[in-house]
Amino acid sequence: MAEKARIAIIGTGWWATEAHIPGVLEHPDAELVAACDSNPQRLATAQQAYDIQRTYTDYHEMLAQEAPDGVIVVTPHATHHAIARTCLEHDAHVLLEKPMTLYAAHAKDLVDLAAARGRELLAGYPYNYAPHAQRGRDVVQSGELGAVQYVVCTFASEVSRFLGGNVGPQFSPTRFRVQGPSEAYNRPDLMGGGQGHLQITHAAGLMFFVTGLRVAQVSAIMRNHGLAMDLVDAMAVGFEDGAIGVVGGTGNAGINHQMALTVYCEAGCFMVDSISRTGMIRRKDGSSEDLSATPRQWNRYAVTHNFVDVVLGRAENVSPGEVGWRTVELLDAAYRSAAVNGAPVLVSELYNGAAGG
Repeated sequence: MAEKARIAIIGTGWWATEAHIPGVLEHPDAELVAACDSNPQRLATAQQAYDIQRTYTDYHEMLAQEAPDGVIVVTPHATHHAIARTCLEHDAHVLLEKPMTLYAAHAKDLVDLAAARGRELLAGYPYNYAPHAQRGRDVVQSGELGAVQYVVCTFASEVSRFLGGNVGPQFSPTRFRVQGPSEAYNRPDLMGGGQGHLQITHAAGLMFFVTGLRVAQVSAIMRNHGLAMDLVDAMAVGFEDGAIGVVGGTGNAGINHQMALTVYCEAGCFMVDSISRTGMIRRKDGSSEDLSATPRQWNRYAVTHNFVDVVLGRAENVSPGEVGWRTVELLDAAYRSAAVNGAPVLVSELYNGAAGG
């Protein structure tokens, strides 16, 4: 492997210019070889902001010309599968922003293809990198607390105006340095769903990272409250090993943000709120372990830096494609269930026929 990882990026909008491009540039052993965007104006803005030397409007051309070691895909959700598949076929490692895909069959296809070609596939879940999340994973998956029996997973945020199409600076969920969110966030044809695909995916990604569970059945109810996409979601979930849980959230939480995960096991529980960075492990014998993080600046480059190190072969993939795939299974089943008034959907049914059918 070369001394530096040659990284390309597809999509130069809000999160690419906020996290991934500066993350690559900040890593001492990474080189940003090219950027691609089908929108020339958006591409030019990113190019000027970060002095990007080589740019493309066609990712097929970029892959053929640059042959990067790794590609970061930061495009609308509905485009993820086709783009990531092409990158893997060019033998590039891939970091794919969340949700990994909209459909379970597409996520499985990417995981299988990455394995077949010996490439790494990462999902863009930054909360998995927090020390309290990694400690929780180690304890829960070691079996120290016994089998998982019940899970509560919640993401409450404020994106109501954002999902309503108001994507100006004053409505953005976070500040941005180069360019803000695009109108794509109000388009179901490009983004799939709202609160589920945009926000709950984070909490679900953490849930699967910590527990290693896999969904068997989902019954979901969602409410748009006048928007083009879902704003409030509730999902009753049955997992393969007999555990059950509830997953949901609201995009109309005002200042009352929360990303909470509680995992109840046979002999104790793990709980965390990734927004406040507090966490706890409690055991049935009365002992406890405080996992509250020392206040620090959020490391928005954690996923990008891990990707570079994985490409260089010197780090564990902390956010593997399997976690992204299991999250897609949950959300795919949930949206299908909500479309039929909460009727249960089996994950096994997601692979019957054409993906997305």
